[in-house]
Amino acid sequence: MGNINKYKMLWMVLLLLSIVSNAQATTPVTLSFGIVPQERPTRTVDLWTELIKEIERRSGYHIQLKTSQDISTFEHRLETGEFDLVYMNPYEYTVYHRTPGYQVFAREEKKLQPLIIVRRDSSIQKLSDLNGKTMAFVPSAFAATILPLAYLHQQGISVIPKFVDSHESVYLSIINGTYPAGGGIHRSFERMVPELRASLRVLWAIPPVTPHAIAAHPRVSHVVVEQLQRVLINLKHDVTGRKILKDHGFTGIIAAHDNDWDDIRALKIQ
Repeated sequence: MGNINKYKMLWMVLLLLSIVSNAQATTPVTLSFGIVPQERPTRTVDLWTELIKEIERRSGYHIQLKTSQDISTFEHRLETGEFDLVYMNPYEYTVYHRTPGYQVFAREEKKLQPLIIVRRDSSIQKLSDLNGKTMAFVPSAFAATILPLAYLHQQGISVIPKFVDSHESVYLSIINGTYPAGGGIHRSFERMVPELRASLRVLWAIPPVTPHAIAAHPRVSHVVVEQLQRVLINLKHDVTGRKILKDHGFTGIIAAHDNDWDDIRALKIQ
């Protein structure tokens, strides 16, 4: 009788382990996805929701979109490794790849082009006209702030930087006359409401650099990362995916490797 009870107990333990294992197997993978703030948070949600939902549909994973009020908050969350997945600017990737170890797996097909923007009716016609002027920038933004300021400095042009919350805030501050010029990037500029964009003019564009990184925290399994990479790459191979990419301002998403950002590292920006 004692042996029978032991067998029953063993059978119950095995059954319980099987139930737990099956429950874990059917529990969907949930991933947080942090987005560098280029627009106000509500605008970021509007821009990314369709793409995120399509990634969820194709991957089977549940993705929680995480917005940040400003760059400093976003970078603090990067530093602490809060996000499972993250879309960050090129310079941020070179920093947070080292610690806490975010590893890139995808990027936009098209390179990143920084811009200096003025009002369409502005009397500013060349870069030297900016000398002594106040300009709007996003704090710590690599392509929209650091590169334009570095180039202006190289040209002996002195400006007074004033910092706002997002790319969108830069453009709106120029439109409403708060500042005569500001820094941005081609993609966020093209994503503006056409009626507002028509009020602005590109004064200067820097040669393109490696764009934003889509990276994963080391805790995310390789299986999950590889699945997400396949989903992102394959978006441009069907009509639905191409439309979503176009609406988002992407021409396509390709596989990426850490050394793709060696052009950014070569700038030796501190």
